[in-house]
Amino acid sequence: MSAMPTHAPDTASWDLFCRVVDNHGDLGFGWRLAADLAARGKRVRLWVDEASALAWMAPGGAAGVRVCDFDAAAADAVRPAGVVVELFGCRPPPRFVDRMAVTRPAPVWIDVEYLSAEDWVERSHALPSPQPGGMLRWFFFPGFTPLTGGLLREPTLALPPALPAPEPGGAASVFCYANPMLAALARDWPGSLRLCPGPAQADPSLPGERLPWASQAGYDALLAGCALNAVRGEDSLVRAIWAGRPFLWQAYPLQGGAQRAKVDAMLDRLLEGTNGRFAASLRRLWWAWNGFAAWPEPPVWPDWPAWQAACLRWRERLAAQTDLTTQLIRFAATRPAA
Repeated sequence: MSAMPTHAPDTASWDLFCRVVDNHGDLGFGWRLAADLAARGKRVRLWVDEASALAWMAPGGAAGVRVCDFDAAAADAVRPAGVVVELFGCRPPPRFVDRMAVTRPAPVWIDVEYLSAEDWVERSHALPSPQPGGMLRWFFFPGFTPLTGGLLREPTLALPPALPAPEPGGAASVFCYANPMLAALARDWPGSLRLCPGPAQADPSLPGERLPWASQAGYDALLAGCALNAVRGEDSLVRAIWAGRPFLWQAYPLQGGAQRAKVDAMLDRLLEGTNGRFAASLRRLWWAWNGFAAWPEPPVWPDWPAWQAACLRWRERLAAQTDLTTQLIRFAATRPAA
């Protein structure tokens, strides 16, 4: 019989570290994860270097989540929680990491990385990285297959029913990075545009309703109420998937157009099981939206019922997988204890 570990990790308390780089997606993901953990009975401290966006993102806060200044974690009085999660490789303050090394029982240290549909994610998920002081830092990769860490999906999340329509029309939400294809989208979309804050509102000549910053619940409702959703990055992408509507995704721009591999990998997942003509049409449109090709000549829009059906099928496959927070809790509870 194998011996039980002397010190079991305390998985009831969690420290989440987040740095706001240049957009709100990192904090959006961090807040959703913190709130979901707290809703499952965990005590959560969210350490963030710029929390002002939470005033509109999560105006009501969340029971069980305490928002703290990132650098304040270095104070000697701060004892690390049982599980320490750094989001997207942001690294906790060095003095906090030093304290982790001498804390007993040792915290479980996890780096939750950026979302990607690329094949290498499965190979990299759950790998350990030895750290000074004998600690292990574990890589946890969100993803789209059962061999990854999954996607954020709260147990209370209601997946909107389908909105069947034979052709494009109605409202389209637009949340994007700077994008020269905005004018083409406005010209060719047969319905109205709902423009979210940011680059979508920068051009005063672009027609459409200019929306204020919305709470996360409000943004989810916007996606569910639109026929088409243009989204960007990570957090809005996942919420568009759960909305089950046709969507355009703009990947975070990288040097030399390196994001194209991410776009193609995402399309490969979405288009699984679809016919070749529709798949080619949607791929051209996504390439154009991401700046890899010219905007399509009319007809711009892929087969609309096929696009709706593809999004709903993909949502169904993903909803059948274990969600990220459940996997993360299980992962933390089974890491070797020091």
